[in-house]
Amino acid sequence: MAEFSEALFSIFFIETLLNGLLLGGILALLSLGLNLIFGVIDVVWICYAEIIMVGMYLIFWLNTDIGLHIIPSMTLGILFAGIVGWATHKIVISKLINAAPINQLIATGGLLFFFQGAAMIVFGIEFRNMGISLGSLALSEDIYLSWTRLLSFGISGIIVIILYVFLSRSYLGAAIRAISQDREIMTLMGVDTKKLYLMTSAIGGGLAGLAGCLLVLQYDVHPFIGLSFGPITFIICVMGGLGNMVGGFIAAFIFAELITIGGYFAEIEWGYVLAFVFFIAMMFLKPEGLFARKS
Repeated sequence: MAEFSEALFSIFFIETLLNGLLLGGILALLSLGLNLIFGVIDVVWICYAEIIMVGMYLIFWLNTDIGLHIIPSMTLGILFAGIVGWATHKIVISKLINAAPINQLIATGGLLFFFQGAAMIVFGIEFRNMGISLGSLALSEDIYLSWTRLLSFGISGIIVIILYVFLSRSYLGAAIRAISQDREIMTLMGVDTKKLYLMTSAIGGGLAGLAGCLLVLQYDVHPFIGLSFGPITFIICVMGGLGNMVGGFIAAFIFAELITIGGYFAEIEWGYVLAFVFFIAMMFLKPEGLFARKS
């Protein structure tokens, strides 16, 4: 008990909490795009994390192979991911709007394997690294925080604010919020839902590209990188209430802190176990999600 109390009030535990907060910023950004798409279109994109992978590969290729500066590489990565999101809806998702949920899952799951296969054909299965390190910020002699994670957290916060202002203050944002509440009435009012769905898919894809910009600085790029973040992103969205962007944002920080705290007291693998056990228990107690919108 004394050892547990000592660990709980250790300076390293404070560092763990801070790192959990920074990890939560990245996970929150991942969940924003998926929640936006589901909230408006009502189709879960199982392949969403693979769009992140596509953005990461493009950024790596432009910067490492072509020699383009990192900033324009990332800008093009975001734009291309937005186009991929738009095309995904135009070619596949639009045909699934009124399909049974199981058919939607099978189709978007098929897209997951399509993106993975395309990446293996073009780039192979090797792990590729940008080789960029921003160093760490020393808060004290014992507490160090990664500048990359700090940058990711800051950008995530800025994007959340921009997205909130866009959804609450702009005409298009108001239309997106309205159609997520009642699709039938918006259609009767003459709103072109097809264009709105395409716009939402492009924004969601752009958010995936932005997430790719932040992840490519921290992780190796390979065809299966989406499998590292896809399940976690989906779990966070379910935990917060599918389609609820605020709920998903909060759930991301809860999930991240559980991972880091579990990793502090044991191994990092046990941190994921703790987070998944919490998720399973929550599903029994509140299957609609912690912050699900009331119908």
